[in-house]
Amino acid sequence: AVFLCLFLGLKAFSQSEEINKNSVVGVAEIALARGDGSGKAGAATDKFVTTDFPIFCFIELDSQKPATVKMILVAVKAIGLKPESKIVTVSYTTQANQNQVNFTASPNGVWAAGDNRADIYIDGKLAKSRAFIIERSRKEIEKQTAPAPKSLAPRGRSVKKPRKN
Repeated sequence: AVFLCLFLGLKAFSQSEEINKNSVVGVAEIALARGDGSGKAGAATDKFVTTDFPIFCFIELDSQKPATVKMILVAVKAIGLKPESKIVTVSYTTQANQNQVNFTASPNGVWAAGDNRADIYIDGKLAKSRAFIIERSRKEIEKQTAPAPKSLAPRGRSVKKPRKN
């Protein structure tokens, strides 16, 4: 009876190993963060400003099986860009016993303000998405709402001087 239980236990263990080898790798969690000023990631957030770069993306996989992880940052609805524009694409292939992938993304210039999304693909298939917002920076807001500089010359009607002949 002990031999039979041991044999069945080994058979069940080998089946679960077989299932794990054939199972699809998925995303357990996605976290986004802005820099802390020292080049490292700060606290997790879903709100950024146009001058936050890089944006850090931390992905935890639900398996330690090797997989190709691709992140695409998409401008869903952003100022000056077509809807669903791909902004940044980056990928990495994990090794065995590795279930975390860290990406950083920076634009050419500044981020476009608006609604955005991080799409995470595993082995070519969309696994999970994370929405985030990029708002205009304080400088951009001040620049847009700042009053025009006043001229030193008084404004009014121009008066024509009589001509001397």
